[in-house]
Amino acid sequence: MKVTADRTVCVGAGLCALTAPAVFDQDDDGIVTVLAAEPGDGDRPSAREAGLLCPSGAVRVVEDAE
Repeated sequence: MKVTADRTVCVGAGLCALTAPAVFDQDDDGIVTVLAAEPGDGDRPSAREAGLLCPSGAVRVVEDAE
């Protein structure tokens, strides 16, 4: 899994940081920052949920090809 965030699209809702705090945070302006671009197994479900919840579509989660 690879996690990215488009900081130019982020509206600062904070759902990503609330849903997956080990993967996402917010800077002083409330804009998303990625803490773990390749989350561990335990953080993958919350990272997926954060990607679905992001209102602006700034968070992107790409699953590994198997």
